Amino acid sequence: MYQATGFSRDRIVELCAAIRHKTVNETCPWPPILGLFTSVVVALTYLRRNRVQAELAETYGVSQPAVSRAITGVTPLLCQVLEGSVPTADELDGRTQFVVDGTLLPCWSWASSPELYSGKHKTTGMNVQVACTLAGGLAWISDPIEGSRHDTHCLRESEVLLTLDPGHWIGDKGHVGNEMITPIRKPACRDLLDWEKEFNTQINKIRYVIERTIANFKTWRIMHTDYRRPLSTFKETISTVIGLVFYAAS
Repeated sequence: MYQATGFSRDRIVELCAAIRHKTVNETCPWPPILGLFTSVVVALTYLRRNRVQAELAETYGVSQPAVSRAITGVTPLLCQVLEGSVPTADELDGRTQFVVDGTLLPCWSWASSPELYSGKHKTTGMNVQVACTLAGGLAWISDPIEGSRHDTHCLRESEVLLTLDPGHWIGDKGHVGNEMITPIRKPACRDLLDWEKEFNTQINKIRYVIERTIANFKTWRIMHTDYRRPLSTFKETISTVIGLVFYAAS
């Protein structure tokens, strides 16, 4: 079960208890043939492994529509019950030095949504900003923004730097102009000087921790491979996975 979902049975039972408490006076949105526990396992497996729904249906001996209903019904409930597990921008410690980077969470190329296309990545998706400590501990993930937007725009939209000193943050060249520590861009009129090259090398040696943190986040394969469900559910799914990541670390 852990390999499929990323959680032990006890942690899944905790999630089921929280969902049951939230829906005690409501009609259960998950299929009765699966029940709450198995529906949560199916939804977690889908998010963790991005398995095809027909394959999950075969595994659990139900129809594909039943699996779809489980994922559709449980995902928003997980998002709601895990909301308190996710750190907000104003909860970050201003005395801590953070490393930040943006990453694209890919989806199908929806013809009706050209704003999702990222010229940098040559594909469509949503952009999130991720911050970690110098030790590589995940500290914060922003709300998703359309993939066409630049990292600097996404960081400013998150308002994370309104109450924090950006001079304590380390970013890449996409964050130049935010008053944080970033590599030096090559001027148009000359090559980088030796000390500037060495400065960039040292910054990049520190920034490896955020690359590793993002890679760990994307072990939830739904965040790494093209999102196949309706586009209207993508932001909610991203928020759910963010909640699960912080829940797993708690």
